[in-house]
Amino acid sequence: MKTKERIRLELADGTTIEGDSFGAERSVSGEVVFNTGMVGYPETLTDPSYRGQILVLTYPLIGNYGVPPPKRENGLLKYFESERIQVAGLVVSECSRDHSHWNAAKSLSAWLVEHDVPAIEGVDTRALTKRIRERGTMPGRIIYGSEVPFEDPNARNLVAEVSAKEPLLYGEGRVRVLAVDCGMKNNIIRCLMKRDVTVIRVPWDYDFNADEYEYDGLLISNGPGDPKMCGETIAHLRESLERRTKIFGICLGNQLLALAAGADTYKLKYGHRSHNQPCAETGTRRCLITPQNHGYAVDTDTLPELWTPWFTNANDGTNEGIRHVALPFMSVQFHPEASAGPTDGSYLFDLFIESLKHGA
Repeated sequence: MKTKERIRLELADGTTIEGDSFGAERSVSGEVVFNTGMVGYPETLTDPSYRGQILVLTYPLIGNYGVPPPKRENGLLKYFESERIQVAGLVVSECSRDHSHWNAAKSLSAWLVEHDVPAIEGVDTRALTKRIRERGTMPGRIIYGSEVPFEDPNARNLVAEVSAKEPLLYGEGRVRVLAVDCGMKNNIIRCLMKRDVTVIRVPWDYDFNADEYEYDGLLISNGPGDPKMCGETIAHLRESLERRTKIFGICLGNQLLALAAGADTYKLKYGHRSHNQPCAETGTRRCLITPQNHGYAVDTDTLPELWTPWFTNANDGTNEGIRHVALPFMSVQFHPEASAGPTDGSYLFDLFIESLKHGA
């Protein structure tokens, strides 16, 4: 076994934490955030919403079931949310060097090295998470050898970095959905295809109001960073609202729809990144258990007339969805395609697709 090499994590507030390297041998900078999920690191690390972030996992043992093989179904990697690891770096308490799972193809450490992603273990991740909760997410850097400057990735257009570069088609369903890829997770496409949908995946800045493709409804995907960086998407959405196109937004899509409608967004202190966020549906007794991954939120107080909150986070009261009271525009801040409840939010896809089938 290779001898462990010491590296360090530095935060912009002056905090320095030493640990052992188990990933790529290089230095990186990014925004330090935490996720409290117990499982699902292959899906989490490949989620494009984590672009530019150094991810802290609070569960104490990571890597024990290895990493699955890169099998494909319908043109998509079966076990991952995108084509590569998206995080800038990884921080864990303990990485299991010996993995065991029937579907494992390699270790977490080998996978990180393959994708040139540095990682540090031997960190008290719960104490680190407490610091982030108290002081907020902040720039940080993993130092292996030479230093790199602190960088706030939210100053970049992260969506442009992870979006598809050209239109792609999936499936041959009866209903046609044009999905704007702002960093879209593969499972969103899978959930649509399971519902007899042809998915037309287009880049984030694609003019979806042009007549190149015929479609029944518009989906705005999840993605990384500050939604206000996506000026082209917001402008195209405003036109779609005027045309009364049927729209469903997810995560970043919720924020982009709000901005297009005339509302505002803001940065959360430390965001929501977990598998068990409770979201109450407005006007009902229903509360969904939801997976989430976002650092920005919609300011409910700025919603214009005829727009209303759809869901609210039961922990902190932040917005978790919006919809129009009369027209077919709706979005959620959480991820209905993921399996936290495990099926609490999946009916939202059915609502959207049924409205397209019946012209409601």
